Amino acid sequence: MRAAPQVNAGSMADIAFLLLIFFLVTTTMAKDEGISRKLPRNCPPGTECNVKKNERNILRIVLNSKQEIMVEDKLIAIEELKDIAKNFLDNNGDNSCTYCKGTKVTTLSDNPKEAIISLQNDRQTSYELFIKVQDELTKAYSELRKVFALNKFSKPVKDLTPEEIKIIRNAYPFVISEAETK
Repeated sequence: MRAAPQVNAGSMADIAFLLLIFFLVTTTMAKDEGISRKLPRNCPPGTECNVKKNERNILRIVLNSKQEIMVEDKLIAIEELKDIAKNFLDNNGDNSCTYCKGTKVTTLSDNPKEAIISLQNDRQTSYELFIKVQDELTKAYSELRKVFALNKFSKPVKDLTPEEIKIIRNAYPFVISEAETK
């Protein structure tokens, strides 16, 4: 009887282990993307948290199923959103805003501390559009805070102390209300 040839598999485990190490070391993991937001605190028991806001202090942004952006029922381009938000936030309630040039929205808040941006999206709105709108709103707040830092402290935001950053965030609080879809 003839013996069947055999393959020496003694080093197969070593090779598999080396391949596993190689792929773990050389593989790049996708960086998580998302929106960094701090959620509001829960309303303490016995406290009235549903305070009525003046309609003038609410900028309504609607993202529809056709991937269009409507601000106060007017269709706008994404490129206009940052200036509209800055106009709404930083006008001191008296139409004396710096960013009013060419914007189609006439709603002006009383002041940045009272201003609320209401963002509502359709169930068919793309995530990409939602993120672009969030980015534009974040840019508006960032630019307003940057100008405030230069005017108040005569230095850029990156050089501010934690106390000065609190003052800037208090002057321009980031308030976006995400309304439920209808």
